[in-house]
Amino acid sequence: MSLFRHVCIVLLMTLLTLGVGSQAVAQSADPGREISTSVGAADADTWRQVRSGEVDANYRDSRHDSNYNLINAAGQTWREIRNHWVTPFGLIAIGAMIVMIALFYVIFGRKNLDERPTGRKLFRWSALERTLHWSVASLFIILALSGLNILYGKYVFRSLFGDAVWGAMISASKVSHNYLGPLFGILLLIILAKFFKHNLPKKHDLAWFKKGGGLVGKGHPDAGFANAGEKVWYWLLATAGVAVIISGLVLNFPNFDQSRDTMMWANVIHAVAALGLTAVALGHIYIGTIGTEGSLEGMKTGYVDEVWAKEHHNLWYEEVKDQAVDAEQLDTPAAGEDERPAPSQPG
Repeated sequence: MSLFRHVCIVLLMTLLTLGVGSQAVAQSADPGREISTSVGAADADTWRQVRSGEVDANYRDSRHDSNYNLINAAGQTWREIRNHWVTPFGLIAIGAMIVMIALFYVIFGRKNLDERPTGRKLFRWSALERTLHWSVASLFIILALSGLNILYGKYVFRSLFGDAVWGAMISASKVSHNYLGPLFGILLLIILAKFFKHNLPKKHDLAWFKKGGGLVGKGHPDAGFANAGEKVWYWLLATAGVAVIISGLVLNFPNFDQSRDTMMWANVIHAVAALGLTAVALGHIYIGTIGTEGSLEGMKTGYVDEVWAKEHHNLWYEEVKDQAVDAEQLDTPAAGEDERPAPSQPG
């Protein structure tokens, strides 16, 4: 009798196990049924309440200082702005600038000097100023390339080289961007402070714009140490550049209790400002290298030919023309730039 009772108990437990197991299999095969069993009234009204942020006594959020619910509407808004607006903006801005530069070069060609260089040089940039310029320029290029790789690289390099190479590239981009960004910010602020007085607006800047920097009409428009186009670049760096620095620091140091919303908006501001600066920087690089005869020489050696100074910065030329020296004299130690006082440089 005892044996029969044990057998009945075993059979009953087996039947119960099979019943529960079949129900679990049925639920896993039907996700809707599983949700209705585990959640209960998870209908449209429930999810609308969750999305609206309404909570009750059963609500829990373990994230530090967070007031978000199960559905983060702000995060979705950020994603849409980034993917539907910021990403296309960067492609359009940078692509349009490349096309404009190419068309400009084809139509107008290189801006050569109207007269042959005389070989007499004027001191323009000190060794410190050139070092600052090339340091900021190098960091800008590295940060621009790494930032573009973070934003667009997955659409190109991942499919070309595979996940392993792509992973190494994105890791290197992220590390270089995070560590070089603050250094770029410090050096940029130093440059902005050093050249502030040369970039204050003047009345003759309006005439420079009207003549398109010398492209419209005859003759060269008046310009001091910095022409109006260079001043525009300076103030873009002083506004959009500073916005890049501040937003970058917010993103780079998330340990100062800034909220998730702050981080998301900092990301949008950082991307828009950086992409805009990158597009304009292409024009700056073109004008300062192959676009204008004699411009690169000044930032390489510190000296410019007096003809270049007279044509592009005539007001500054009138102030310093008596300090011109023959190129041969620059090869002697006595004429080294470190021993030459900086000339007066009107704004």
